[in-house]
Amino acid sequence: MNHYETVFILNPVLSEDQVKETVKKYEELLASEGAKMINKEDWGLKKLAYPIQHKKSGFYHLFEFQVEGKSIETLEFAFRQDERVMRYLTVKLDKHAVEWAKKRVERNKAK
Repeated sequence: MNHYETVFILNPVLSEDQVKETVKKYEELLASEGAKMINKEDWGLKKLAYPIQHKKSGFYHLFEFQVEGKSIETLEFAFRQDERVMRYLTVKLDKHAVEWAKKRVERNKAK
């Protein structure tokens, strides 16, 4: 299984319940694909570097997980079909990035 990190931005007009529902949908999708969730972070509402769909902010979320490579296609297809998702990026982590992610999680827990 490969180690991945996905960051996705949700539309800022969504209510708090809609954001939680959307995040839960993608967690369940990954679980159904046999993914092992390592870490998830809610970065909250942040200003975008440039407007996307005439929006200047978005709800950022990060998932760190392990799954087989073919499951990434399923996840990204679901992102493309969902109008609530403005942008997404999935990155395969190498051993150095995995270590850095562990340090980031420990640092965030210490805060």
